[in-house]
Amino acid sequence: MYKRNLYIEKIRPFIGKPVIKVITGMRRVGKSCFQQMIMNELRDQNVAKKRILYINKESLEYDFIQSYNELNCYVEDTFTGIKGTKYLFVDEIQEIENWEKAIASFFARGDFDIYITGSNAHLLSSEIATLISGRYIEIPVYCLSFEEFLLFRDKKIQSKNEEFSNYMKVGGFPAIHYFGFNQEVVYQYINSIYHTILLKDVIKRNNIRNVSLLENIAQYIFNNIGNIFTAKKVSDYLKSQKIRVGIETMQNYISHLVSTFAIFKVPRFDVKGKRLLELHEKYYLGDIALRHALFGYREGDISGILENLVFLELKRRGYKIVIGKAGKKEIDFIAEKRSRKIYIQVAYLLASPETIEREFSVLSSLKDNYPKYVISMDKIFGKDVEGIQRINLVDFLLNPEI
Repeated sequence: MYKRNLYIEKIRPFIGKPVIKVITGMRRVGKSCFQQMIMNELRDQNVAKKRILYINKESLEYDFIQSYNELNCYVEDTFTGIKGTKYLFVDEIQEIENWEKAIASFFARGDFDIYITGSNAHLLSSEIATLISGRYIEIPVYCLSFEEFLLFRDKKIQSKNEEFSNYMKVGGFPAIHYFGFNQEVVYQYINSIYHTILLKDVIKRNNIRNVSLLENIAQYIFNNIGNIFTAKKVSDYLKSQKIRVGIETMQNYISHLVSTFAIFKVPRFDVKGKRLLELHEKYYLGDIALRHALFGYREGDISGILENLVFLELKRRGYKIVIGKAGKKEIDFIAEKRSRKIYIQVAYLLASPETIEREFSVLSSLKDNYPKYVISMDKIFGKDVEGIQRINLVDFLLNPEI
């Protein structure tokens, strides 16, 4: 088991502290292994095995726990006679009806240290959050970063650029490293993840009846990552497929897809008007290989692929992200965390004066002093341009200081 230090360092200050640790993320990104790593940390601290209970709702062993009442009874029975702090881990807790009632009850006792995972963004929706409000911290887990990808590759590493080419094609689901980068096998595995997400996290959970409509909407989004997105564009696409659907239904289906962490909706921000725009957002994927598994790897879509990789890396680093609008020009990403703010343009290659003008001019028009970057696959030589820093994409992914 490779230790994912990024997440261990984030959660370590909260281990043993009186807050519920909520670990969220798409299916198969490594949430269960992360819980195992936390349990290993506890054992290293000489916590007795009998004080630790792990419930995996993806295992048939725990299929009998369907409601908060059954969860409460099982936990109480397991810890009968155990005094002192008890450590409770529940994996994919959204499979337990009204789970928050039991968790809030355990927490209120004061002798439980609680860790739960979920593959649905509504895990902490308003009605649930009221029961554990102010008493939890959320740790989002994502697919492997490029740095983690290299760690998983271990002694098989070729040159960084060759490994990055692999990373673009097979993505960051941890289990792909079992398959020797055979694209056919990898994409078959990822395709099964995609259909599990659709079936268990969207169709079953939301009682979706029009499955073909859901699949068509998902495919449209996957095929248009990094493109400006409007309801009309999707509606026109569906009409071309002989499908008629109301705007509200379409938006509901998109919302259900977003809740699975398979896609992320990124709003658009008017830099000059200093306001969020209600239309023309963009969407990015929780792992770029989800797209390849549906459509195959397409070299011609490299710009959107690179944008997606940069977006996910910013998410891993804890940034809140919007798309920027400055007059008629677009800023790929405006990213903020705490007092830090950065502007980023992403390009494949700065191969022509027109491309250079497009990527640099919009950043030059911004008159604040926040760092500005143009990230591309170029080998970077020479000085920055007008204070705008040029950086190679691979170097960006391996430099956590940005």
